[in-house]
Amino acid sequence: MSTLLEIKSSVLRQVQVCPSFRRRTEEEPASSSTEVPEPAAGAWKPGDGVEFFAQMRLILKKGESRQGLPCPEVLLRSSSPAPTEPMDPSRGLRALTQEEVEMLYEEALYTVLYRAGTMGPDQVDDQGALLSYLQQVFGTSPEEHAEAMERVKKAKAPTYALKVSVMRAKNLLAKDPNGFSDPYCMLGILPASGTLREPGPHKEQRFSFRKGSKRSGPLPAKCIQVTEVKSSTLNPVWKEHFLFEIEDVSTDQLHLDIWDHDDDVSLVEACRKLNEVIGLKGMSRYFKQIVKSARTNGTAGPTEDHTDDFLGCLNIPIREVPVAGEDRWFKLEPRSSASRVQGDCQLVLKLITTQRDTSMSQRGRSGFLSYLLLLSRLLQFEHQAEEPNSSSWRGELSGPAATVLCLHGAQSNLSALQLAVLHWQVSSRHHQTRTLDYGYLLGLLEDMQAHWEEAASLPQEQEEGLADSFSAFSEFGLRLLRQLRDYFPATNSTAVYRLELLLKCLGKLQLFQPSFEICPFETELNMDIAAALKRGNREWFDKLLNSQSPREQPGPQRLAGLVKLADTVYEDLQSCYGIYASLFHSIIKIDFFTLTFRQLERLVAEEAWVLTEELSPKMTLEVASGLFELYLTLADIQRFWSSIPGRDSRSLALAGIHAPFLPAVKLWLQVLRDQARWRLQGAVDVDTLEPMDSSSKHSSSAATASLCFSHIQELWARLAWPDPAQAQGLGTQLSQDLCEAALFYTELLRKKVDTQPGAAGEAVSEPLCVVLNDVELLRKAAGQALRGLAWPEGAPGLEGVLPRPLLSCMQALDEDLQREARTVTAHLTSKMVGDIRKYVQHISLSPDSIQNEEAMAPLLKYLDEKLALLNASLVKENLSRVLEALWELLLQAILQALGANRDVSADFYGRFHFTLEALVNFFHAEGQGLPLESLRDGSYKRLEEELRLHQCSTRECIEQYYLDKLKQRSLEHNRFGRLSVRCHYEAAEQRLVVEVLHAADLLPLDANGLSDPFVIVELGPPHLFPLVRSQRTQVKSRTLHPVYDELFYFSVPAEACRRRGACVLFTVMDHDWLSTNDFAGEAALGLGSIGGVARPQVGGSARAGQPVTLHLRRPRAQVRSALRMLEGRNNKEAQEFVKRLKELEKYMEADP
Repeated sequence: MSTLLEIKSSVLRQVQVCPSFRRRTEEEPASSSTEVPEPAAGAWKPGDGVEFFAQMRLILKKGESRQGLPCPEVLLRSSSPAPTEPMDPSRGLRALTQEEVEMLYEEALYTVLYRAGTMGPDQVDDQGALLSYLQQVFGTSPEEHAEAMERVKKAKAPTYALKVSVMRAKNLLAKDPNGFSDPYCMLGILPASGTLREPGPHKEQRFSFRKGSKRSGPLPAKCIQVTEVKSSTLNPVWKEHFLFEIEDVSTDQLHLDIWDHDDDVSLVEACRKLNEVIGLKGMSRYFKQIVKSARTNGTAGPTEDHTDDFLGCLNIPIREVPVAGEDRWFKLEPRSSASRVQGDCQLVLKLITTQRDTSMSQRGRSGFLSYLLLLSRLLQFEHQAEEPNSSSWRGELSGPAATVLCLHGAQSNLSALQLAVLHWQVSSRHHQTRTLDYGYLLGLLEDMQAHWEEAASLPQEQEEGLADSFSAFSEFGLRLLRQLRDYFPATNSTAVYRLELLLKCLGKLQLFQPSFEICPFETELNMDIAAALKRGNREWFDKLLNSQSPREQPGPQRLAGLVKLADTVYEDLQSCYGIYASLFHSIIKIDFFTLTFRQLERLVAEEAWVLTEELSPKMTLEVASGLFELYLTLADIQRFWSSIPGRDSRSLALAGIHAPFLPAVKLWLQVLRDQARWRLQGAVDVDTLEPMDSSSKHSSSAATASLCFSHIQELWARLAWPDPAQAQGLGTQLSQDLCEAALFYTELLRKKVDTQPGAAGEAVSEPLCVVLNDVELLRKAAGQALRGLAWPEGAPGLEGVLPRPLLSCMQALDEDLQREARTVTAHLTSKMVGDIRKYVQHISLSPDSIQNEEAMAPLLKYLDEKLALLNASLVKENLSRVLEALWELLLQAILQALGANRDVSADFYGRFHFTLEALVNFFHAEGQGLPLESLRDGSYKRLEEELRLHQCSTRECIEQYYLDKLKQRSLEHNRFGRLSVRCHYEAAEQRLVVEVLHAADLLPLDANGLSDPFVIVELGPPHLFPLVRSQRTQVKSRTLHPVYDELFYFSVPAEACRRRGACVLFTVMDHDWLSTNDFAGEAALGLGSIGGVARPQVGGSARAGQPVTLHLRRPRAQVRSALRMLEGRNNKEAQEFVKRLKELEKYMEADP
């Protein structure tokens, strides 16, 4: 019993360790230590099952990677450097002549020698270092450098000018009664002595000031300029621009006053007087008068009541202006300690040159062009220091290079927009000759876009140059996109990131398109991109086709290449969907996946249609194998499209492609049937009928069989034949082939085990246990595989319902395998029959003096030992089968022992009753073994009944006989007919009244098809009613529906009617005149439930109570078991009862 208690835990451990048959390792069980080599396409030959299924596994592996939509994390497998992009020196800027190089070198030297302003912290302030750097950049010799320096020093120094932009002020003092001021600015250039400079005779004084006017550009004033008056504000915004010529950069300074304008007269008068001043000396006196008035700070006499109020001033030395210019807030200063001022003023200052004595300037080369050529020269030099194949350089310039460019840009008065445009033009051209980081180029475009929105448009010449750079870069980008798969492979994360940045650059170019007066693109850029992608797709496909499946080759040779081509196209479509599609859609609004899928799918379909037409008349096993594999990939392409929400595969060129592949698929499935049989035959031949390992209980051939069936199921799922009618035919044939293969395998196992030599005296055969486990594993694997072979039936609402042919096939196979399992189980348990009978006989022969436990101990010990072996050798389902078979063997052995022993003591039967209950507990094992319902059914009931009856007295057996008749139910109500009666007990008369009313549908027992029925009415058991004799009705001739309406009285006490088993028995007989009467049927009615017996009758007539319809029947085995018990008794009462019943049985014949 302890063995059965361990069954559950051991089975659980077995299930946890043993892998599921649907998820086997791809290695063959018979050769798990060596991996099957990958066969070439079409390499398998008929009869070689191993190679065939090895190729089949490769096909399935290919399909496993195509489940569901691809995700970028799976596709991006490499972070190595991106492939090198093409470099074309001819796509850079025009190469300079030697004369132009010399002129550019002098321009750079001139810029360094005549620099002005303050150097920033990140700039190189050492003039010698800058000159040495330029010498390296241009590669000049010391002699050439000295000559160039001499020419530059002899040149005339440039004319400097200061660009001043008065932007705004804040937090000024309130000078007016309303709490505000009306501020304006006066600004000019002062020499170091504090007096205005005397202009030379060749200089012209210009001053323009109009109250309330807005200047569209800088006012070229020589000395004093005035801004507009901003009324009633302490935070004025001017944004006015001025230009002042500078004669001495080292000593001159910018002076700015802010005044509160009090009335119109003072400002207009000041302007009039200013315009009347002749010469700078007179203007100097006027400026001093203004200063003197300011110093009084409004404390002058009444004659000065209308003088403007002073709000603050600034004094900025020109030499302190940074080389790159500055945009900053300056704190306002007072003119004297008595002045009270507050607030800040924002100025934008930039020191430029207006006249440059260089060769390039003399030849009309603008500063814009000079800067472009200089930047190109410096960029090439700086990039040479990087690794030759590096594509991650972001244009980082050294300190000297940045300083030289800053000086030249400032001196050439280039705006921020112009500088951004120049850096883009040069860098984008340079990128086409030597690859740069696309992030750097994108940053240049973003910088240019920001300045474009703030500044006015470029001059036409500069805009045309920018448009040309856009066209050149877009042309370069389109050429890369045509070869997208070469330069930006989807598996390389670095390359994909570069593609993303390139697309963003092209997207930025589209944003600039509406801003150009001269459009750089003939068509919309995204249309050009789409056209380039289509052209690239076609070129990629044609290249692939020519390399893998050239049209010049014969059809069979092309087939293998076309399979590879279709696989490559599928992988490419996965990359398009998982990687490229989101980039193109989000950045430049192009549906790249749809564009590519439609194009490649159509091209593959065209090749497939042509090849299938060519190969259909030449169908061989090798061709069928190739076409089958090709169709699976084409079907995967269709499913890929359909798996995307909102996509319909009916519009594809591949729609209907399955039709020409049908002959090849049929032939391939026929080969599969034969190869499966050969594979199973080979697996059984090498099988030793031993468990594969400690974690499994089946042999190697069962693992091979389940793996084959699993592969067949997965292959059918991949096939997914779209035509319902054709799918039904293919699926039906495949399911039948699979069932035949399963039965073929069991037959092979049976033959194999028959040849195994059995160990002498071995009750539990390990090979039989392994075979039983193999059959169970096969049953599960085949059932799972068959369920996976379902096909669409075309009827709506039938999803998940197995087709009827497949369901019938599954049920038939399951019944066959269950029968085979029972056969093996019977064979296994047959070796234990002799031992079981011996131990049961030991119980029967044990003397009464021995305790029951001691008598049955050898049997339980034997069972415990054998079940321990069976538990270790069988899986749970088979262990249950063996337990059921052993249980039946035990019951039959005990029944046989009871039949062999008559006239024994009651203790004999009591011992077997004790043994039976102990065996029930043993096999139930507290719920871990067989269920009690199964144990207490069938033969157990018969045995238990016989044991109980053997322990009863003769009268108890007789009572049981009648109780069994009362419990008996007719299983066929209309077969023997019905009898209607009415019974009640008259307590006053102490008699039982029985009324026989009528019968219906009796059996025709005469030759004329009728009967002559009569009814015998008697009470039983006889020992309860010893003085009561049976009574009978009249004979009703020639009828099957007799009507009697006869009344019978039986004088019996009520106490006797309430006894156990008391009943009235109705026996219907067919009266024969010339022979013995025939038995037609019988029925019994218990007396304990009729009126007057169960409860006293109150009132009513003599015929009270409702009629009762009784169904006639024949005595069954359950009733006759009590009769057999009585037959074995030798006492007189039992013999007389049996004798009377024997006389009745003479009339009972077999059922008609």
